[in-house]
Amino acid sequence: MKVRLHGLFSRLCAVSMLAITIVGAAEASEFNAFALSALAKDYAQSSFPLLREILSIPNDANRPEDVDANVVWSESAFTKRGFSTQRIATAEAPLLLATREHAGAEKTVLIYLQIDGQPVDPSRWFQASPYTPALKQRDAAGEWQQIPWAAIDNYDDEMRVFARSASDAKGPVAMFLASLDALADKNIEPNFNIKVIMDFEEELGSPNLPQAVADNRELLSADMLVIFDGPRHITNRPTLTFGARGIATVTLTTYGPVVAQHSGHFGNYAPNPALRLAQVLASMKDDEGRVTIPGFYDGISFDDATREILRAVPDNEEEIQERLQLGSIDKVAGSYQEAIQYPSLNIRGMQSGWIDEKVRTIVPGWARAEIDIRLVLESDPERLIDLVRQHVREQGFFVTDQVPDKTMRMAHEKIATFTYENSYQSFRTDFDSEVGQWLRSALERTFEEDPIQIRMSGGSIPISPFVNTLGIPAVTVPTVNRDNNQHSPNENLRLGNYRDGIRTMLGILTEPL
Repeated sequence: MKVRLHGLFSRLCAVSMLAITIVGAAEASEFNAFALSALAKDYAQSSFPLLREILSIPNDANRPEDVDANVVWSESAFTKRGFSTQRIATAEAPLLLATREHAGAEKTVLIYLQIDGQPVDPSRWFQASPYTPALKQRDAAGEWQQIPWAAIDNYDDEMRVFARSASDAKGPVAMFLASLDALADKNIEPNFNIKVIMDFEEELGSPNLPQAVADNRELLSADMLVIFDGPRHITNRPTLTFGARGIATVTLTTYGPVVAQHSGHFGNYAPNPALRLAQVLASMKDDEGRVTIPGFYDGISFDDATREILRAVPDNEEEIQERLQLGSIDKVAGSYQEAIQYPSLNIRGMQSGWIDEKVRTIVPGWARAEIDIRLVLESDPERLIDLVRQHVREQGFFVTDQVPDKTMRMAHEKIATFTYENSYQSFRTDFDSEVGQWLRSALERTFEEDPIQIRMSGGSIPISPFVNTLGIPAVTVPTVNRDNNQHSPNENLRLGNYRDGIRTMLGILTEPL
């Protein structure tokens, strides 16, 4: 018979020896911090093959064959664990919904998992392949050295698995599956129904998610949303994040000669598009990193209660700057937490001509910048994008959303192609919401300490469609190490965080709701 965690007696089970007697088969050792820690250690060890398997499946969302392979794997993994699965069709990659109902459950928790990962440049990874997980540990000089995978049988917390999506975000997927296995082997079920929505286009901005959520309101209906994604606070203590910034992207291209020209023949004559692009980008910010476009920060203000919430996060900014090796920081706000409450304007990449071993003496034909704008609730995304577009015009450019033809080129002194995508808006949830109180209680019981509570993370996750369309509150439960090289070469997952991630999810799954 499966142990059920219901009602008041289940809450008492976690804190009262009297309740241990009442519950009978559900001994307190099943749910206290010590027992959950031991269980997580066991199932971290036994689930390393699962982690290695999922990380070995390429998952670039730009490649349909990668998406298909991951959808099939996810269907199999959740079906084996008693879930029914259903593909939700979109214009591109499907979403995958896995559902498991528990007898007598009164509430439903929707869980968001990301399966896809950033593209990879294998030449910048210090291992055979980003999709061949490598186990590494630091040598005496502090450098990462690969060791045989068999060493994971006697792992220590500071060992790391290096692979694309080890932290963002297949690692949390493996943690969740391992926690389900642990409870199944102990004959324990949550006292709530579980729906798991899996996203295979998150790194593309989840362009099809909002419409899919709108079209499947009833299918996705739930009482709350929990997101297993992202890094813990820099202290690596248990963390809850109650919001995230949204994201929009801009592609800005400037033009020189119709094709690249010899710089000896046409330098000093043909305008250089790279220089023009650099000038317009530099005009967008001052020397202290603040956006100079009028109105960009309009609507952002903090009352005393909000400032207290931001101050309560135990950031050591000297440590942050040392880790990032920053001799100075932007002056958008007075602290790190306050800075990420503002919209940001970031150049995420630039290209013109060639460099390094392919460099050549030319006036380039074009120059391009890729820009991301991190969004907050107080700012209208379309308004921010329009402000940036208008600023480019004010620098003397004719702005179009097309590649200019000869007629357009000859008619205008300076031309910029400006295209954009508004992916999704920000979201924030109150600390004292039902989901907030429930998760806080779970982490307090699991780790015997208060979790760090963060008002809003600087990164972006496609959660606002769920919050706004389904009308449910959402909270992120981050588990991975912050220094994981997320989105970069040599992404990694600290094994101590992997074990503690399983422990976190065990605590949540055994917390009565």
